[in-house]
Amino acid sequence: MNYLKDPAAIYARSFAIIREEANLTSLPKDAQNIAVRIIHSCGMPEIVADLMITDNFVACAQQALANKRAIFVDVEMVRHGIIARQLPIGIEIICTLNDMRAREIGVAQSITRTAAATTLWKDNLKGAIVVIGNAPTALFALLEMIDAGADKPACIVGMPVGFVGAAESKAELVANSRGLAYATIKGRKGGSAMASSVINALTSDMQ
Repeated sequence: MNYLKDPAAIYARSFAIIREEANLTSLPKDAQNIAVRIIHSCGMPEIVADLMITDNFVACAQQALANKRAIFVDVEMVRHGIIARQLPIGIEIICTLNDMRAREIGVAQSITRTAAATTLWKDNLKGAIVVIGNAPTALFALLEMIDAGADKPACIVGMPVGFVGAAESKAELVANSRGLAYATIKGRKGGSAMASSVINALTSDMQ
């Protein structure tokens, strides 16, 4: 069979095709590489129309990375999707979903374990990066914590996926002015691969 086998050539050709097919001009210039990575993760150039990235997102995220702040993620799939070798030395990726306290809080409060897990971030949110790529309830819970007075993270990647609450949680992130830097996708689309690709784009740019 005749097909492209060299990994570097495959990457280069993939990104070239994406830039040929996707109109990135609606996004901040420094966020266009993020859009390319998101498209690469899902195969949909048309998703650019649904991307929402604040003008200060890249600057805030890269400052947090330079400061070696923690990256909080909602699920293990997001944690494993982030290319750890590209991260500055000393940055920790934290997923509390499997912490026994998350299960106990979830049962006690009749909330999802992903939402309960976010409550364990509260004391360390200031200046951190939050990446939510699966659970709408995690994004809702995070925003509720911030509204209740928790410290704000440096930025939020809000890309939960699904048919119940995904579109609504992202709309809440965008609609309510909290002074947050964010990258999100309107509607039901999202997922761990897209969310982790945002961090991979940022750290690739820092190489």
